[in-house]
Amino acid sequence: MNQHTITLAQATDLPRLFDVWHRAVVATHDFLSPVDIDFLSPFVRIELERVVREQLLHVLRDTSDEVYAFLCVEKHKIEMLFVHPEQRGNGAGRHLVTFAIASLGAMAVDVNEHNGLGHGFYLHLGFIEESRSELDPFGKPFPILHLELAKKG
Repeated sequence: MNQHTITLAQATDLPRLFDVWHRAVVATHDFLSPVDIDFLSPFVRIELERVVREQLLHVLRDTSDEVYAFLCVEKHKIEMLFVHPEQRGNGAGRHLVTFAIASLGAMAVDVNEHNGLGHGFYLHLGFIEESRSELDPFGKPFPILHLELAKKG
């Protein structure tokens, strides 16, 4: 069982980070075609490099020190959360989101409308839908749901 110890990503993790992203997207974003994923790949590589350099990317590692999940929070918003498909269901995502809320002040997240598992995951963790965008940030017809952490009390 993984202990889910959170550390900052290092530049040497970049190939593995991209691999985790790619495998997670293929496994969970069945509404994206291989062409869509190929379109996103260079942007993801650039963004991963930036958030690692700026020490914004938190990771979980297995016993052999390989990254299996990662999280990025900027301006109180979860911008990235990906878990390797072989590690899904072991609490990694929940652990990272709990950390994001408690330690990084995360209060919002966007999720693809067609990513039912991701949407349900965030709802289960206390987020509620605040608004919806018809297009993704690249102007493609993949609607985005904008979620915010429900106010307590």
